[in-house]
Amino acid sequence: MDLAAIERAEVAVLQGYLPAPLTDAEIDALITEAIGATGAAGMAGMGKVMAALKPKLAGRADMGAVSARIKARLS
Repeated sequence: MDLAAIERAEVAVLQGYLPAPLTDAEIDALITEAIGATGAAGMAGMGKVMAALKPKLAGRADMGAVSARIKARLS
């Protein structure tokens, strides 16, 4: 139990240094912006949209979930 308490304390300290995660609404807005900026239409534009979003979302969103959202929008 003592080790678990130490680990929880360390996680709390480290979380203070991590970037804040984006909300679903913020992610959707960035996806809309990237689709418009790249002119992506259909699944052929998926790579362009992901390339535009990756620097903005790195460490702040689950890129697998973002990919699924983009696929749904471009389908």
